[in-house]
Amino acid sequence: MLELDRLPADVQRPAYDRSQLKTRMVHIGFGAFHRAHQALATDKLATKGSDWGYCEVNLNSGALIQALRQQDLLYTLTEMADSSLHTRVIGVVTQALHGKGDGIDAVIEAMSQPDVAIVSMTVTEKGYCYMPSSGKLNPDHPDIVHDLKNPTQPRSLPGLILAAIIRRRERGLTPFSVMSCDNMPENGHVTRNVVTQLAERHSHELAEYIQTHITFPSTMVDRIVPAMTDAAFDALEARLGSSDPVAVEAEPFFQWVIEDNFVNGRPTWENAGAELVSDVLPFEEMKLRMLNGSHSFLAYLGFLAGYEHISDCMADSHFRTAARALMLQDQAPTLRTQGVDLTAYADSLIARYENRAIKHRTYQIATDGTQKLPQRLLDSVRWHLRNGTSCDYLLLGVAGWMRYVSGVDEQGQAIEIRDPMKEQLASIVAHSDEGAQRVEALLRIQAVFGDDLRYQTAFVSRVTDLYNQLNTQGARAMVQALVTQA
Repeated sequence: MLELDRLPADVQRPAYDRSQLKTRMVHIGFGAFHRAHQALATDKLATKGSDWGYCEVNLNSGALIQALRQQDLLYTLTEMADSSLHTRVIGVVTQALHGKGDGIDAVIEAMSQPDVAIVSMTVTEKGYCYMPSSGKLNPDHPDIVHDLKNPTQPRSLPGLILAAIIRRRERGLTPFSVMSCDNMPENGHVTRNVVTQLAERHSHELAEYIQTHITFPSTMVDRIVPAMTDAAFDALEARLGSSDPVAVEAEPFFQWVIEDNFVNGRPTWENAGAELVSDVLPFEEMKLRMLNGSHSFLAYLGFLAGYEHISDCMADSHFRTAARALMLQDQAPTLRTQGVDLTAYADSLIARYENRAIKHRTYQIATDGTQKLPQRLLDSVRWHLRNGTSCDYLLLGVAGWMRYVSGVDEQGQAIEIRDPMKEQLASIVAHSDEGAQRVEALLRIQAVFGDDLRYQTAFVSRVTDLYNQLNTQGARAMVQALVTQA
């Protein structure tokens, strides 16, 4: 358990009176990324006199919330580079709740506190119960089906937000803003879609109220935050002289672009390094396609090649060259960003990937591929198909995902697929032959590939060729061949 009086002198402690903080934000999804990103920015503001504090909520896992409570709602964040590290204690958490342990009504009640002005979330793409191919609510999602029958005991994120909106409205409280910090294009619009479309199924009047009174600012977030391992926890305890089960580690780089569209105030995050803008979409697309898209490319192909970490991929000159080429040749032409040096941006990403102090596992990035592929790779593929240009790095990334979800690595070992559609993927693999039939079956997943891509003959043919070559030659050879042919 974290003990402040046992920490080394060089660990930065909260330099503000925590009793003056107010619970003005509720954050859903107390995961590593939020702890290393939004909470850090808010903690920096507290040192400048801000009174904005967080009620942290986990809907499913309660262990982290319990550990946080046991150490006075404090935890450590360590920023790590190849040659340096810096640890600070984050103190802006004012409350912590677990949806199952404390009860979902306690969470709704926390969201209904008069001071709450923002509800934010980092629940990954799958938490929105939406269809990635369209950005709309998935009415057949089991949690949405449940919430329509049990609106006061929701299981889903959209259902939870809607229940809190209804309760605040009934009490005559000021509406809050709903801010997604997940990696989706136009994440604010997606959040608005799923909440208002769920509300519409209750009443048109409720949906109209939300459209009129609630704002859903979009954001772009960027920081590499690897999952903590037992070795990382042990090294941290040895360094601090105190254990911290809530600890998180991150790279030094930090970026947060926020659409400045809040109905009831916000922290001055611009004083903590954030950018407040009128349109986030160009920044979102740049990051999703160049960073997240290359991450997914490296995750699937790197994992198949036997590379455990992104930095391991960077030690292979062909993988490093391929990642940069994917960014600049296949992704950059699809972007609407203006006034940004995309070559310099790509080079900065490669430099970040090379940071060996950050153990970012390819397996971690490879999770939930059905939720990530549309915005990271497939939107760009469609741009190239419309423009008649080649995009073999993107297509190899798609083929790499297909090879990965087939469930067996290049050494013949089973891959444990972590994906909300893993049962459907397993069924497709079990009932299709290797090669063209497997590719065609996967392309029929409408939630991922939409209604169009499986009818694009050139696309299907090329992905099938690359998939077959991955099976016969392996990922390393395929990446090398693509780079050499360029």
